[in-house]
Amino acid sequence: MFNSIDSIPNQLKTIHINSNLVSVDWLNNQSSGTNLVVLDATINKVIDTASIRIPNARFFDIKKKFSDVSAPFPSTLPSKEQFQNEARLLGINTDSVIVVYDDKGIYSSARVWWLFKVFGFKNVAVLDGGLPQWQQQGFKVENYSDQNYAEGNFEAEFHSDLMTDFKGVNQFNKDSSYLVIDARSEDRFQCKVDEPKVGLRRGTIPNSKNLPYTILLKGYKLKPIDQLQVIFDTLVDQNTKIVISCGSGITACVVALAATLCNYKELIVYDGSWTEYGSLTN
Repeated sequence: MFNSIDSIPNQLKTIHINSNLVSVDWLNNQSSGTNLVVLDATINKVIDTASIRIPNARFFDIKKKFSDVSAPFPSTLPSKEQFQNEARLLGINTDSVIVVYDDKGIYSSARVWWLFKVFGFKNVAVLDGGLPQWQQQGFKVENYSDQNYAEGNFEAEFHSDLMTDFKGVNQFNKDSSYLVIDARSEDRFQCKVDEPKVGLRRGTIPNSKNLPYTILLKGYKLKPIDQLQVIFDTLVDQNTKIVISCGSGITACVVALAATLCNYKELIVYDGSWTEYGSLTN
């Protein structure tokens, strides 16, 4: 599951990555990599001197800087220009190796991983277990402090085939070679409880199947690949193209991460997810 490279802990050197998921042990061993960028993707985090981070982590503000805040739905995909400019301000370069985490284990970090894929950057991985697993292992944390980064040279290249919208999901839903998977809880999928967003109706995308993202987790971490594969095998075969939805496009990316680890190749995230679909349909 994790990439294996020749590692020499605590020596300055350029590092490489060939996995979409890395362990906290791996990150701790590579912490002095000269091209390593650690991103804290915790949603709605208040950054002050009392908030903690993995040493030298940079705050990736999904809601305010890496979403289209003028869009009618939350966490909407930003433009290529916005993403590139904000990534550069975080000091991200074309040769950076990015490890992204959040404070829940694996939640919003997967969204950031997917965003980098959408904008053409491959050297990015999710930290398995995130900040809770890092702390559980007894690794060092520190308080946030004001930091400025030398502007990076990251170049964004938009891959439109990895994201879809309301029009697209309706087209895919008419094609038997595609399956829409919904990452919301079973109760939400079956319309037994109200949606968290006030005023949003209950419902499901027609013909979709439910795979709550929490089923893919054991504690703070993703389940082993063999267990993930069994879960996916009950829903979909390897030849089916998968469109993934959730509430607002965040946890759909957790399913995308697990599916990628299980070698599913044709994956699309429905950016607006049920917040958009439920708002535009009756």
